[in-house]
Amino acid sequence: MSPLSIVILGFVVLESANVLALYFIPGSKYANSVGVFKAWERSKEDPEVHDLVRYLTNWVAGTKLIFLALLLVILLTADTQALLYTGLALAISISSFFWRLFPLARKMDREGRVDPTGYSAILGVMIAAIVVLLVVALLLTAIS
Repeated sequence: MSPLSIVILGFVVLESANVLALYFIPGSKYANSVGVFKAWERSKEDPEVHDLVRYLTNWVAGTKLIFLALLLVILLTADTQALLYTGLALAISISSFFWRLFPLARKMDREGRVDPTGYSAILGVMIAAIVVLLVVALLLTAIS
């Protein structure tokens, strides 16, 4: 198994925990579920808003599930070249977090709308580490 396959498989396991949390325990503060956002609990005060938040949470979980299933198919069937392109696409798409999601998470964190405080920084480091691992694995797989 190539270094890239190992990193992608690790990513699939990590994201699978997030999908399970989003579907079954969305109010959790673990596995990057939405319970870290104080607005999750406040949304329950307005059933219409909470239904929308639940819908969007399940939509994210469903999208991730599709994405993970496709990654598994690629891992099981792809040759090295396709795997390299997959790793590159994955690194780029995950990096998009820093374009829109990270600034918003940081803003909410600074305004005290996230618990625990500092969650955005931890998430940012975690996402950056995943991207770095993917790039290193890409390079190791490409030269082997």
